[in-house]
Amino acid sequence: MTTPDPRKGMPSPKLNREDFTARFLSRFADPAFGALSVELEKIADVAWDAYQDGRKSPVTRKAGPGYADPDYDLAVDWIEARRRIDEAQERHDHISGKPKVLVVNGSSRSEHTCPGEMSKSFRLAEVARTALEEEGFEVEILDLSRLTSEYGREIHPCKACFSTAAALCHWPCSCYPNYSLGQVHDWMNDIYPMWVEAQGVFLITPVNWYMASSPVKLMMDRLVCADGGNPDPTLTHGKDAKKAKEEELKGWDYPRHLAGRIFSVVVHGDVEGAENVRRSLSDWLRFMKLIPAGPEAELDRYIGYWEPYATSHEALDRDHAIRAEVRIAALELARACRARRDGKLVSTSEGLESPRQK
Repeated sequence: MTTPDPRKGMPSPKLNREDFTARFLSRFADPAFGALSVELEKIADVAWDAYQDGRKSPVTRKAGPGYADPDYDLAVDWIEARRRIDEAQERHDHISGKPKVLVVNGSSRSEHTCPGEMSKSFRLAEVARTALEEEGFEVEILDLSRLTSEYGREIHPCKACFSTAAALCHWPCSCYPNYSLGQVHDWMNDIYPMWVEAQGVFLITPVNWYMASSPVKLMMDRLVCADGGNPDPTLTHGKDAKKAKEEELKGWDYPRHLAGRIFSVVVHGDVEGAENVRRSLSDWLRFMKLIPAGPEAELDRYIGYWEPYATSHEALDRDHAIRAEVRIAALELARACRARRDGKLVSTSEGLESPRQK
């Protein structure tokens, strides 16, 4: 089959120098920076030069042995991210201490910025944490509310490289950081090793407009590289779209980088949509070949159904049942993780490859 050319035709987003400089300097609107205006203009000149030249990854080194093209210049950021993932995989495969579970608080609400109040998801995450620790597990909390409350904490949107060609989506993601576009501070290079090391994942999210929260969706989209992503960027000469199409058309094996981990999902809402969100999250995790912990470990519930938002925490205080259900979900996850470790829980899909991977 002839490799198709990448389709083009969208309008250019390129900024002129005046607009670029105005946008770059807008982050320094605080009058306290006024005394440094000359210095900031010089920094803006350097940033403009990097933008003009498209210096996405200004610091690189040769890929070296083990890559399709050892002489290809890989970003040092990506090399470090790959090293951390490899080490996390080693810890996952050879547990020396307590097995680890990743508990994800998917709410963006935080007391440390507006609205000035913690989320119910965080409270439920603490219920899960306590139950898991009592069962002898090490728990790592991934609190996605830090996207709204912590300086420089970002998850950039997925650029949908996989939709052009599977091989173009690198594991871990190589789209970020992009220094020339100012797309830095990307949290995913910390988050990938968390998922890799974990024996189990406990995901909690509120319903936001019939969907998972925006932080959860950002994380989900950026985890696409964990399901079929290319672990060797030199194979595609970085982001060469036509080369990536060529590689996929040779036959792509869709490596499942998170397969076999156990999951639990808790979705809570106040009006509508909880069941659909729970189902979509469970379907996503199953598609990536994660294993459901059991029938009590996938919950969709309403807290303070059609009651005032102002008293939603008080509604959770009164709802002893959902706190008990979250605890049971965590205990079921713990049991499934132990059974998996001891070889007593085997996914029936192992060794059976679908003829249609994607």
